[in-house]
Amino acid sequence: MSAAADERIPVGRAIALGIIQGPAELLPVSSSAHIVLVPWLAGWDWEAIDPEVRKSFEVALHTGAAAALLIGQRRLIAEEMRAFDLRGALVLALSFMPAAVVGYKLERAIERHLGGPRATAYGLLAGAAAMLAADTRPQLRGRGEAGAVDGLALGVAQATALAPGVSRNGITLAAARWRRFSRDQANLLSRTIALPIIVGATALKGTRLARRGASPELRRSLAIGVAASFASTLASQRLIGLVERDRALWPYAAYRAGLAATVLARLRQS
Repeated sequence: MSAAADERIPVGRAIALGIIQGPAELLPVSSSAHIVLVPWLAGWDWEAIDPEVRKSFEVALHTGAAAALLIGQRRLIAEEMRAFDLRGALVLALSFMPAAVVGYKLERAIERHLGGPRATAYGLLAGAAAMLAADTRPQLRGRGEAGAVDGLALGVAQATALAPGVSRNGITLAAARWRRFSRDQANLLSRTIALPIIVGATALKGTRLARRGASPELRRSLAIGVAASFASTLASQRLIGLVERDRALWPYAAYRAGLAATVLARLRQS
């Protein structure tokens, strides 16, 4: 198969995955799992595409979602920046470093060994179990009380989210709830620490892509994915309220378990 064929992502599929990215990014159901499993369940020949290209496309979807969140949540972000202090900087740094180090050193190995439907389904189940266990903890703390230990716990959680299906949003929500933050404050913490990781992943993948070069077909697919993800996320902003309000995490855990069960059942039949 030619290099150009390896890099070709059909326009319709790029748009479809971009549309899925928005709601999947805003809810703790693992957008990365959906980007892996939807093509597989739909019978697309997704595995024929170069793994580095697939990952670059996934990062492009995250970039579009992050840009939409910066616009849609600009007032809240401005308020957070005004209240930013040394403690907040420490929490942000500690939440970033473990995932950055693990991602830089082990991302490609993780993609090779944990990138398939079965491993993704297990990641969905593991994340669901962590969310259910953590959400039984009392809601005693606010985001302003976060300290170094909390930042490190969130950082370790973000590092585990490199495994497909675990979900950065879901596992950091679980980590914050385990540290006894209230549900709405845990969600704020999860969203606050997300942007540096997304920016870092985008920079890393962008650098690798620039080194290897990108065909016009790939550049078009990435641009379409970014645009579709941006529009989908911007249109789905109200979903944030579903998690921010005092809602239990079990409905999202149940959805994740149902999706995982569907995948594992399909694998047993194949």
